[in-house]
Amino acid sequence: MEPTLAPDEPVDLDNCAREPIHVPGSVQPRGVLLVVHDEVVLQATATVEALLDRPLDAVLGRPLADVLGEHAAAVVTAHAAAPGEVRERNPVLVHLRDGRPWDAILHRPPGAEHLLVVELEPAEGARPLSYTGTYHQVRTSLAELNRASSLPELYEVAAAEVRRLTGFDRVMVYRFDPDHNGEVVAEARRADLNAFRGLHYPATDIPAQARALYERNWIRLISDVGYTPSPLVPTLNPLTGAPLDLTHAALRSVSPIHIEYLQNMGVTASMSISLLKGGTLWGLIACHHYSGPHAPPYGVRAAAEFLGSVLSLRLVAQVEEDRLAAARRAARDLAELVAATRDEDLPLTEALVCQPALLSIMEADGVVVRAQGRTGTAGDAPADPAALLRWAAGTGEEVVATDSLLRDAPGVAATVPDTAGALALNLAEGDAVVWLRREVARSVDWGGDPHNKAIARREGDSVRLSPRKSFDRWRETVRGASLPWSDDELEIAAVLRSHAVEALYLRGLADSRAAEILHRSSLPTSLPDAAGWSIEARYSPGDGGRVGGDWYDALCLPDGRLAVAVGDVAGHGMAAASTMGQLRNALRALLVRESSPGAAASGLDALAKRTMSGEMATLLVAVVDTVTGRMEYVRAGHLPPLALNADGSAAWHTDLGTLPIGYGRGAPVTGVLDIPHGGGVVLFTDGLVERRGTPLPEGLERLRAAFSGPGSNDLDALIACVRDPRSDDDATAVVVRRH
Repeated sequence: MEPTLAPDEPVDLDNCAREPIHVPGSVQPRGVLLVVHDEVVLQATATVEALLDRPLDAVLGRPLADVLGEHAAAVVTAHAAAPGEVRERNPVLVHLRDGRPWDAILHRPPGAEHLLVVELEPAEGARPLSYTGTYHQVRTSLAELNRASSLPELYEVAAAEVRRLTGFDRVMVYRFDPDHNGEVVAEARRADLNAFRGLHYPATDIPAQARALYERNWIRLISDVGYTPSPLVPTLNPLTGAPLDLTHAALRSVSPIHIEYLQNMGVTASMSISLLKGGTLWGLIACHHYSGPHAPPYGVRAAAEFLGSVLSLRLVAQVEEDRLAAARRAARDLAELVAATRDEDLPLTEALVCQPALLSIMEADGVVVRAQGRTGTAGDAPADPAALLRWAAGTGEEVVATDSLLRDAPGVAATVPDTAGALALNLAEGDAVVWLRREVARSVDWGGDPHNKAIARREGDSVRLSPRKSFDRWRETVRGASLPWSDDELEIAAVLRSHAVEALYLRGLADSRAAEILHRSSLPTSLPDAAGWSIEARYSPGDGGRVGGDWYDALCLPDGRLAVAVGDVAGHGMAAASTMGQLRNALRALLVRESSPGAAASGLDALAKRTMSGEMATLLVAVVDTVTGRMEYVRAGHLPPLALNADGSAAWHTDLGTLPIGYGRGAPVTGVLDIPHGGGVVLFTDGLVERRGTPLPEGLERLRAAFSGPGSNDLDALIACVRDPRSDDDATAVVVRRH
C-alpha cells in the first residue's frame, strides 16, 4: 500500500486514495470533541466557543469538571471507568451548567487507549436511550425483514425502513462486487427525485482506506455537507506527539473530495450504514438529503445502525438460503444425469445428450459429448467440434474452464465463432464433455465514466468530479466473453466427471489401466495446507499393479479443522474402485455438512446400506483441531491409528471401534487422541502390514518400530521397509504431523 499523504499535502483526484482520512484533525461543527487524560482536557475543537460558550484557552489544560461541571464530569468519568468496551455503552446523558441535556459519546482512540475522547451532541429525540427503546423503533422493520424471502425483497425492505426511520430524502442499498465496484440494488426516495437504481459506481469512489473505516465504524453522518470543519486544538496530542486517530469519532470530519462529490450531486446531508459479511464490507446503505441540513438524533442513528447489523446477518443467511436452493436444484439435475450414465441400454453419448438437465445444470447454450467413439451435441453447438475436443484434451486437466476462448485459445475461437466460453470434462482417451456459452455483451450503467479523468479536467476546476455532476448514464460494454463459470458449477462438473468416468469403465473398459485411472481420479490431486501441520500420503497398488479399494482423503472443513480419512473397500478391480469413489465423494459431502466424524460415519453407513447393498468397507475418519491438536476419530472395522510422540517414539491408540461401513449397528464410538507439538499420527490400510504366513500383530509391531527413532520421516523408505513386496493387496498410508 502506498504511504498516506503528509498533513500539509493538498488532496486531489490523483492522490485521494492516499488521504489519511482517519486523522483529519477536525470535526463537523454540530458538536464538541474533547480529548481527556487523567480528567484533564488536552485537546478540544474550536466549537467549544459557539456550543459551550467557553473560549478555547479556558478549556485546554483545565480539569474536565471545570469545563462540563462537576456533576456532568462525574457521570462521564464513571461511564468511562465501568468494565468493558466504553463505545458499547454510548451515549450517556449529561446536563451542563446551563441545564441543557447533551449526549456524551465516549471512545478510546486506536493506538492511544490511555486517552479518552468525549464527544458532545445536543440530546434530541425520545429518552432514555436503551436497547429496549432502540428495539421498539425497529421492531416493525425487523418483522418486514423476516418476511422477505429473497435478496431483492430484503434490499427493498431495508431501503424503505431506513428511510422511514431516518427521514432522508433518498435511501439506497449498494452492493459491492469482488472488485469493490458498487451497484444500487434498491432505493426508497422522494417521488420527485430521479432514480439511481441500477447505476454502477467504480471502486475508486470508495478508496481502500475509506472501506477500512466503514468496516470499523458502522455508521457515519454528515449532517450538513456545507459545513466548515472545526479544527482540533492543538493539532498534535501533547502526550503522543501525533495527530489523533478519529476512526471511531461520530463527529469526524470527512474528505473534502467526498464533500465535493456530494455537492456535485446536490446532496446537503448524508449518512451511511455499513453492511458487513464475515467482517468485510459487503455493501452500504447510503442516505441522501437534498432540502438542507438533516441531523437524525443519536437514538435514531443507533436504531439505524442496529437495523443495519440485523440486515447484515439476514443478508448472509439469505445468500446461504439461495445457495442451498440452487444446490438442491443442481443435485436433482445431477441425479438425473448420473441415472442416465447407468442406463446401459443406450451408449453413454446418447444417454447424456437426450437429458435436458445436461444443459440446465450448467446454464449452458450448447454441449458436446464424446464417449466410446461417438460424438453427440445438444443445444447451440458447432457442427464440427473437433477443435474444441482437441483443446480440452490438450489442457491435460480433468476439468478446465474459460469465459473467453478468444483470449485463452484464439485458434479454437476462430472455429466456433458463436461461442465465447467453454467448460470441459476430460474423461479418458480423448473422451470429453464440453459445455458452451455464447458471448454476453455485459452492459453496465455507470454513474459517469469510471475510466476517463480527462473529461473532468476539461470542464474546469470548479467541477472536478464531472460527469458525476449530471449523473448521466455511461454505458460500458465488455465483449468477447461469456458469463463466468462459477465455483459451484466447477464442483458439479468434477462430480459428474467422476460418475461419467465410472460409467465408461463399467460399460466395458474394465482393464487394469482403466481401473487405475478411475482410482486415481478419485484420490485427491493435492493435500490441504494447514499452518503448523504437514500431511503426507501414499497409495501403492498390489503386486502386478492390481488396483483395489484402498483410498484416502484430506480436506479443510468450513470451521477450520482438518479432516483426514483412510478406507478400504473389499475386493479388487472396477467394482471395488467404483464403490470406493462413491464412498469417498459421499464422505466429503457429509464431513463438510456435519464437521463430525461420528455423524459423517453414521451417514455413510446409512448411505451404503441403502444404495450399495452387499458392499463392505472399513474406514478410519478423523477430524483434527489444528489449534489444540485434539483429534476425534471413528474407526469402522479398521485398524487403529498409530500415535507418533514428540520424543520420536510411536504407540498404538486403541479403542472399541465399530463394525465396517454397511454393517454398522447403533451410534459409532468416537475416539480422542491429542497430538503434541512434534508429534503426529499414522492412518493406514491392512495391505501395509499384512504378510502371508505372518500373524497380524507382528506386522503391526514392525510398523510401530519403523516409525520410532531416526529415519521415521522418510515415508517412502518406511513403506518399502514394512510392506510385503509380494502382496496382492494395495496399501495406503497417511501421516499427519504437528510441527
